[in-house]
Amino acid sequence: MLVYGFAQGNKDMRDLLGGKGANLAEMTNLGLPVPPGFTITTEACRTYLDTGQVPAELHDEVTKHLALVETARGKRLGDPGDPLLVSVRSGAKFSMPGMMDTVLNIGLTDRSVRGLAEQAGDERFAWDSYRRLLQMFGKTVQGIDGAHFDDALDALKRDRGAPHDVDLDAGALRELVTTYKQIVRAESGRDFPQDPREQLDAAIRAVFDSWNAPRAITYRRQERISADLGTAVNVVAMVFGNAGPDSGTGVAFTRDPASGARGVYGDYLANAQGEDVVAGIRNTVPLTELAHLDKKSYDELLDIMATLEGHYRDLCDIEFTIERGRLWMLQTRVGKRTAAAAFRIATQLVDEGLITEDEALSRVDGHQLAQLMFPRFDERAARQAIAHGMNASPGAAVGRAVFDTATAVEWNSTGEDVILVRRETTPDDLDGMIAARGILTSRGGRTSHAAVVARGMGKTCVCGVETLDIDVARGRFTAPGGVEVSEGDVISIDGTTGDVFLGEVPVVDSPVVRYFEGELDPGAAQAEELVRSVHRLMKVADGRRRLGVRANADLPDDAARARAMGAAGIGLCRTEHMFLGERRRYVEALVLAEDDAERTAALEALLPLQRADFEGLLAAMDGLPVTVRLLDPPLHEFLPDLTDLSVRVALAGERGVRDPQDERLLRAVRRLHEQNPMMGLRGVRLGLVVPGLYALQVRAVAEAAAARERAGGHPRVEVMIPLVGTVQELELSREEAERTIADVRERTGFTGPIPVGTMVELPRAALTAGAIARAADFFSFGTNDLTQTTWGFSRDDVEAAFFAAYLERGVFGVSPFESLDVAGVGRLVDLAVREGRAARPDLKLGVCGEHGGDPDSVHFFHEAGLDYVSCSAFRVPVARLEAGRAAVLADADAGSASR
Repeated sequence: MLVYGFAQGNKDMRDLLGGKGANLAEMTNLGLPVPPGFTITTEACRTYLDTGQVPAELHDEVTKHLALVETARGKRLGDPGDPLLVSVRSGAKFSMPGMMDTVLNIGLTDRSVRGLAEQAGDERFAWDSYRRLLQMFGKTVQGIDGAHFDDALDALKRDRGAPHDVDLDAGALRELVTTYKQIVRAESGRDFPQDPREQLDAAIRAVFDSWNAPRAITYRRQERISADLGTAVNVVAMVFGNAGPDSGTGVAFTRDPASGARGVYGDYLANAQGEDVVAGIRNTVPLTELAHLDKKSYDELLDIMATLEGHYRDLCDIEFTIERGRLWMLQTRVGKRTAAAAFRIATQLVDEGLITEDEALSRVDGHQLAQLMFPRFDERAARQAIAHGMNASPGAAVGRAVFDTATAVEWNSTGEDVILVRRETTPDDLDGMIAARGILTSRGGRTSHAAVVARGMGKTCVCGVETLDIDVARGRFTAPGGVEVSEGDVISIDGTTGDVFLGEVPVVDSPVVRYFEGELDPGAAQAEELVRSVHRLMKVADGRRRLGVRANADLPDDAARARAMGAAGIGLCRTEHMFLGERRRYVEALVLAEDDAERTAALEALLPLQRADFEGLLAAMDGLPVTVRLLDPPLHEFLPDLTDLSVRVALAGERGVRDPQDERLLRAVRRLHEQNPMMGLRGVRLGLVVPGLYALQVRAVAEAAAARERAGGHPRVEVMIPLVGTVQELELSREEAERTIADVRERTGFTGPIPVGTMVELPRAALTAGAIARAADFFSFGTNDLTQTTWGFSRDDVEAAFFAAYLERGVFGVSPFESLDVAGVGRLVDLAVREGRAARPDLKLGVCGEHGGDPDSVHFFHEAGLDYVSCSAFRVPVARLEAGRAAVLADADAGSASR
């Protein structure tokens, strides 16, 4: 079955009916006032996209369900005397606001428009509906540039002295219809179809096609929505918000989607159709104004909002139309919200008894938490707003003003922060919105395209700043008082207050970061509701998670901050960061050493420095594990550049002032020079080739642990051998490490364990994990290098070389360095986990690449059975939250499977 009537579906059929169709069905079954209609399934769309042909049986199924709609409304599609009109709307499983197509008023023709006027008793309404059909059908179905229609409408308004569309009378709209038909003929090469069924079938195909429109593809990549889902199509009997002053259309939220506050939020636009609200072509009035315009419909709407929120147990986003005083529900869905609203609403619903704490945890995510940790404007900074609009999506954004998508993308690609300034945004602005730090518009409300998309992306947005006169063509806007801002000027926008500022406003840490760092007490009376909500859900996550969370930290200050953020140890201390600056000369001396005496001298000079480094780390993480990775990067990173050194030696020779030290160093650098150093002498290879190097580091680690123990501390240190590809490398390195540790124990009396493990960052290590595990106390997956070596490309080079093209062309949905490549790299991790644990059941398993702080990757690591993840200090709270969510969602899936 490819078509379902609304009464045949429910909200759990999103895969088949899409979000919109499933929710229309659910509202119908709840007895809410939904116009009759039907949904064409995502299966039909996928067949069409795969074959290029509409499924053969679809025509008859649409005919059958259309007849039921005609019966329910007592009208027939295209009847010249009393026509049924329908809308054709997209509806994918996941909300993609404005990214796909809609056509309203299907069924109007040159004959039926007169019948509609007669039945409605309103000629203006009929011609307004017809011009809307021509415009939407021409743009959506026939591929005509919408600017042709916009220009014709603007010209007519200027000619008639009409500020807005609603100021045009019936005669003007009839004239506009004639103009639009001429545009259709000129641009498409054929007349607008006068067969209503032809209109309907063409509109259905156009909605199918819109699944692969460039803006839809871009949005799916941004939101990581699978490209093979397809969209459902909803055919709904038209109800008319443009039928006069007692009609209108609006969008409502059961709570504020920007802040999470309880109350009545939304926009209403009298004498308009639904697309007018989200397009922002006329400024709306707050939803509460409907109480004065139509008290009966307002009260009914509030009752329905309460019903829907209780039924869905969440914030609901509602689209409605009032036709001559009668309320109709056109859509509901669990509403998009800002990160702050997500945390507040989740805990509110727990307090209201609608959801459990586990459900609340599942409704927030690490991406949202990361957004909450971004800076905000400093309230102490002296600033004077040049304009004020609607606080559509919170945050602090500073950047150069740009007035079109192309400029936003171009400037962003060179590292410039930009604010996209538009009268209103459309789906065609999506690339610019992605590139921008924030969005500023002079039209539209909190439910406009700019607001909805910005909230979904976590972008700062200020909408509806009516006092701005934006001249897109000239790249400038004028604010009250004659303040003029041109393209390239720096502006700041506050999505929390709606203020717009000229110049750069200083930013400060968010209260959420201050909470994690221990500066804010969530239990204090003055603590923000947001901080209390984050604290509460973090407690739930920490109580439910099985994965430990450590930090990647190299210095005591970094370690202390990570511990404050909730890290349960250090999963990666990169010792190469301890060899920078003045210490490079000791590495040079080690490389230049020509006998054991010189080598020993260099090592003895490094030993106290390394020991002090580790003592500081162990003090900061006392009682928690600290995994120290021995020197890993290519040796050339600690030596002079071969070309620079060659030139220096050559010039010195020409001047007759030769430097024997430089000449010795040049010989050594030439001897060690590699064409591909990342694949050469580094990691364990360096430890085996440069005598005493790894032993020095192990000795420093062990002596630091002994010193910490003598001071009354509780050191828990681990030694990690990097870049192992074969068990023999690990066995040789481990033997040397254990001899060194034993020597330190004998001299100091240190008794604590020092496990020795390896970093799995080569495919061969993963493929031979069973053998390597017999010589390792633990594995830590270095997923950054494992990704490089599995894919065969360097992160340092390819992101600038071809990643942009790969993302654009769909080779990657997301960079494999940002989110783990589960199909490839993940398979190696899974294999190493299974074979490693089979060989050694007590094998400790962790991950120390930055994937350890990526929300999506954390779920994979949970499922793979790792013991912990490690990431940068700033991402520790994100990993903690996602580890808890992974446990909750896994338990929920297991419960569903058992039922």
